Amino acid sequence: MVFGQHSIWVWGIFNLFVILMLVIDLGVFHRRQHAVGIREALTWTGVWIAVAMAFNLLLLFKGQDWHLLAIDREGNPLSQSRTAVLFLTAYLIEKSLSMDNIFVFLLIFKFFGIPGQFQHKVLFWGILGALVMRLAFILGGVALLHHFHWVAYVFGTILLLTGIKMWRSGDAEVHSDRNPILRLLRRLMPVQDDLAEGRFAVKRDGRWFATPILVSLVVIETTDVLFAVDSVPAVLSVTTDPLIAYTSNVFAILGLRALYFALAGIMPLFEDLHYGLSFILIFVGGKMIAGQLIIFPEWMHWVSLSVIAATLGIAILTSVLRHRQQVMS
Repeated sequence: MVFGQHSIWVWGIFNLFVILMLVIDLGVFHRRQHAVGIREALTWTGVWIAVAMAFNLLLLFKGQDWHLLAIDREGNPLSQSRTAVLFLTAYLIEKSLSMDNIFVFLLIFKFFGIPGQFQHKVLFWGILGALVMRLAFILGGVALLHHFHWVAYVFGTILLLTGIKMWRSGDAEVHSDRNPILRLLRRLMPVQDDLAEGRFAVKRDGRWFATPILVSLVVIETTDVLFAVDSVPAVLSVTTDPLIAYTSNVFAILGLRALYFALAGIMPLFEDLHYGLSFILIFVGGKMIAGQLIIFPEWMHWVSLSVIAATLGIAILTSVLRHRQQVMS
């Protein structure tokens, strides 16, 4: 039994590693609920980036030995260097798009009044659910692309339209009253205002009540479905190899909690970031559509990686310079 061209053992070992890292994260380092400080957040951000880069080096030097090589359209294995470039490109795309998630997390926690000491718990379970959903989305997307090649035009168009929409309007809002899953939750059980020391639900007089902690988790989980509609096609525009697409998603998502606490206080400074993200979506969407009409040379993968990295860097730099100019004026 295989997922794509990779053995079930490869998938199993990777997911066991992810579970082990999550257990260490929550069970050891975050056993006590507390507000995550900047120093702790930056440390964990560095840890997750280092783990992702270590996996990238594994692909580069041991990809063939570990049966981790990506495959092309015809099912032929690619070189170790090309597999590593595809992973790094997909990882950068996911990492840059996750910056937009941070804006939404800020709005959700502010909307429901979730204090800092409980935010890590919500994000942990939210991201755990996101990993499961991303796996389903990626495997489903890969299957569609392999059986129906015209789906690539659909995915590419989604990315183009999303990029254009993001360029025109970068502001995100939380509309909890429009969330059908949240409306269903409120029908099934009443919601109380008390945070109940960070619990998801409490039982009173024989009846269960949802807390704002559970409500915020539901909103984050359902919001991630919307993010997946953008991010999964973006990754599949880089590679349709399910393992490379999945691992790049996983490493980007695993570091999202730490990145949130590291950048939450300064995210409003990045006013131009959504322009960079929209350009990235338009770029990969156009490349995905063009890739169905022509075969790109191998060096094009390096060009894509450079364009994505440069766009993200320029967007952050111009945002910082704009903020500095506003402060000085």
